Amino acid sequence: MNNGRLAGLAAITVTSLLWGTTGTAATFAPAVGPLAIGAAALGVGGLLQAAIALPALRAAQSLLVRQRRTVVLGAVAVAVYPLAFYSSMHLAGVAIGSVVSLASAPLASGLLELFLDRRPLSRWWAVAAALGVVGSVLLCASRIDAPLGSAAESTARTLAGILLGLVAGLAYAAYSWAVHRLMDRGIGRAASMGAVFGAGGALLMPVLLLTGAPILATGGSVLVAAYMALVPMFLGYLLFGFGLTRVAPSTATTVTLTEPAVATLLAVVVVGEELAPLGWAGLLCISLVLVVLAVAPATAGPETPRRTRRPGGVRGQDNGAVSAPRARTGAAAERTNTSTP
Repeated sequence: MNNGRLAGLAAITVTSLLWGTTGTAATFAPAVGPLAIGAAALGVGGLLQAAIALPALRAAQSLLVRQRRTVVLGAVAVAVYPLAFYSSMHLAGVAIGSVVSLASAPLASGLLELFLDRRPLSRWWAVAAALGVVGSVLLCASRIDAPLGSAAESTARTLAGILLGLVAGLAYAAYSWAVHRLMDRGIGRAASMGAVFGAGGALLMPVLLLTGAPILATGGSVLVAAYMALVPMFLGYLLFGFGLTRVAPSTATTVTLTEPAVATLLAVVVVGEELAPLGWAGLLCISLVLVVLAVAPATAGPETPRRTRRPGGVRGQDNGAVSAPRARTGAAAERTNTSTP
């Protein structure tokens, strides 16, 4: 375990702790719909990411144009994620929505790396992902009979929430892969995050304009929206981008399986809901995910991208971000640049 990878895991763990507060925070603005709260949280947070990255974006403009397909894919995924995620929690309940969304993300992320990057998945990743999924399912099972309100009383609405959770998980995996891909192509962390999340935030602005009026109705709703935009989304994604420079997307999405655990604990402590024994077993499984990823050795080389030359012979560095080599292509090059634990 090298210090860089450990720092990346720590940053993503803190991110997941922040993200785990969003479901509980949203309950303090009951009059605001899921589309509005999602568009406000990640839309404003994404635009702030772009704002602080303006110098890096200007410096990397030509490289971003070359990778525009990846930027567009990531931006669309960023726009889809909060709309699907918050709608999933609205329909199926906070626990089920967050569990389905986050439990499906590492599987989707691993498959993206396998088929798009030709990067083989290790047994350690499989063990961590399996533990995370089992833990999430146990959490879901422990809460499925809990009073989740009228949104979960209809089977059709619950199934729709689960489906939207799967969509959110795929979108989450897609934008994580896109950001990591940009950095792997020699674009710095600030420019990669700013481009993907800034464009995604811009796509969410029309949704916010159409649905966001209830946010301004009360001071409490404004505070909730501001908190979600500035802390879990803006600060959280700064840490997430830092982590992606040091670990693979499949690892990052697996670590964030701690989010539903945090959401469940907050539901118990803040909202006063009870957690069945199955739920505590699920929390234990999710805790073991972090242990496995912390001690797992890399299977094909260091997971931290290496400093090298950008296309055209310019050394790749952007606000301290380290760029990865692209002189070689194919599976061999991918295994050299970044390995999955």
